[in-house]
Amino acid sequence: MSDIPAATPPAFTAQDYAARMSRAARDAAGAGLAGLLVTPGPDLVWLTGYRPTAITERLTLLVLTPDSEPHLLVPALERPDAEAAPGAGAVRMTDWRDGQDPYAAAAGLLRPSGRYGVSDSAWALHLLGLLEALPRTAYQALTTALPMLRAVKDEHEVARLAAAGAAADAAYGEILRVRFAGRRETDVAADLARLLREHGHSQVDFTVVGSGPNGANPHHEAGERVIEDGDTVVLDFGGLKDGYGSDTTRTVHVGEPTAEELKVHDIVREAQQAAFEAVRPGVACQDIDRVAREVITDAGYGEHFIHRTGHGIGVTTHEPPYMVEGELQQLVPGMCFSIEPGIYLPGRFGVRIEDIVTCAESAGRRLNNTPHEMAVVA
Repeated sequence: MSDIPAATPPAFTAQDYAARMSRAARDAAGAGLAGLLVTPGPDLVWLTGYRPTAITERLTLLVLTPDSEPHLLVPALERPDAEAAPGAGAVRMTDWRDGQDPYAAAAGLLRPSGRYGVSDSAWALHLLGLLEALPRTAYQALTTALPMLRAVKDEHEVARLAAAGAAADAAYGEILRVRFAGRRETDVAADLARLLREHGHSQVDFTVVGSGPNGANPHHEAGERVIEDGDTVVLDFGGLKDGYGSDTTRTVHVGEPTAEELKVHDIVREAQQAAFEAVRPGVACQDIDRVAREVITDAGYGEHFIHRTGHGIGVTTHEPPYMVEGELQQLVPGMCFSIEPGIYLPGRFGVRIEDIVTCAESAGRRLNNTPHEMAVVA
């Protein structure tokens, strides 16, 4: 099990954020865009470090273009918060007051007929307001226009992801010692949330506890079902530590598992290992999915592997790129993503094993390091 780094990672500086914004503007130009329009959400956090206290109907907009300095338009009443953001020194900031037209203010920063990449998290209200102010502009979602915007992490980002992974590993080590049988899934989920926070997470995004037949639903979270002796239990949990995500899954068993449960778990473990061993620069994302899927299909359970093999992770726990058929993006050093194959037998049980992995110079490196064997819990 990984040790949790004791030191707090160094804060990102205004220069770090300036470099990110400069690269984003260049990438936008390379994609044939007039620029990027970034609204509150993970893109704004990554580019400026600014996370508005409340996301409301008031327009906040970061405008990045290759031929001008970054410009952040904010509501006047929120300007003090924006000025306190670590990347604020790298942007020019203007504000608008209640009663003024924010779209008229934004229009002055844009080309009247430009095509812009816009945050996936942008409200339709704001996009339609921009279109009304500048009817000849066009917009494309950033996931489509620049899917690799946040995908490649620098060494400091990878270090934060590794620390988050180690903290999640520590939480898993402790959850194995709690009582499962006779307690509700929500009780164990609450234990997981508490442990994540005790190990440094500031935000808990999910604590999946899928016991028995509930484990056959990949999107089950935690319910009122009482866990019983003989249950297989899927534990999938994660959140944010120092601004970067954790996400890991292990499948445990209450009491000794049956031969069939061990068989299914071993197949998933083999698929996860095979996909991990396939990680190296130049391999297409879809090939990671194919490798895992081939193992499970050859074992006769292909129809029960019903989701993609993985997703990117960074300032959010789920982001591009995706390890799924049709994703031709090649792995490059610094990309961080999950590998999480599973088998789900409706009405009976499910098994999933998930690690966060980073693509290094010649192979993959796991950011989760707890054992893959099916642990037995009480």
